[in-house]
Amino acid sequence: MSTDLELTFESLSTKNWGKFEQLFGPKGACGNCWCMYYRLSPAEFREGKSEDGNRLAMKEIVEAGRPAGILAVCEGMAIAWAAFAPREDFIKLGKSRVHKPIDDKAVWSIPCMFIHKDFRNYGVSVALLKGVVECARKQGIKIIEAYPTIPTTERLPDSFAWIGLYKSFERAGFKIVDRTSPNRPMVRYYL
Repeated sequence: MSTDLELTFESLSTKNWGKFEQLFGPKGACGNCWCMYYRLSPAEFREGKSEDGNRLAMKEIVEAGRPAGILAVCEGMAIAWAAFAPREDFIKLGKSRVHKPIDDKAVWSIPCMFIHKDFRNYGVSVALLKGVVECARKQGIKIIEAYPTIPTTERLPDSFAWIGLYKSFERAGFKIVDRTSPNRPMVRYYL
């Protein structure tokens, strides 16, 4: 399915922080995550789910000028998000048995995505991934890596699609580089 939406892509910054907050809404996308799941220890993440901790932690990353992710914007409103930063910024990936580094190359990772519920099933995820690739190209990034799911059931609940669906990554030009997990392959896009 393709989308006829006119999308632009923006790296998250202090200038568009309001768009990010609006997209994530009062639930922080899902359960007050605020895209901090891969960036914190399990204890820090759980603690951050209360009293706005995870939102404030993400805001600190943005205010420090560190890379956080890419927004897909339609008519001035953010409708989708992909976390996008150097792999080492996502501490959970460093501890993963399934998604260990396969080489010592500099890699930027997309560990999660979020698409506003009104824009799901319209091809936005593929467009977003292509937007991430273009942003990476402009920044001179050479390797993009992700860890999507290959569903084992016909319909995957939206709450389980936050890591991205393999078919979207495949359609955006990513290739499987590791199958340690049959249902969670490591994929890469080489620029």
